[in-house]
Amino acid sequence: MARPSRVEPGLAEAVEPQTAAMRELSRRAFPEPDVVPDDVPTSIEQVRLERRRQAAATEAAALRRARAERAARKGQATDGVIGRAARASQMGRTA
Repeated sequence: MARPSRVEPGLAEAVEPQTAAMRELSRRAFPEPDVVPDDVPTSIEQVRLERRRQAAATEAAALRRARAERAARKGQATDGVIGRAARASQMGRTA
């Protein structure tokens, strides 16, 4: 057995225009994107392939950055070692 409605008919009629106005404002604020008629949904395999490509590109960029940082650190460490050795030999020569 269905329950009787607790909303008064007059109240429901008053709420309808407000609801319609809010729906219209929502539609304007968040418009549906234009759908191209020839647009076919992308298959899951195409999506996976694109994600793999993006992941591979991200990984390659991270490796390049890590190698560059490592090379920079080695260059700085080498400069420091060479600099100390050169100073030590100069000190020995002048002393």
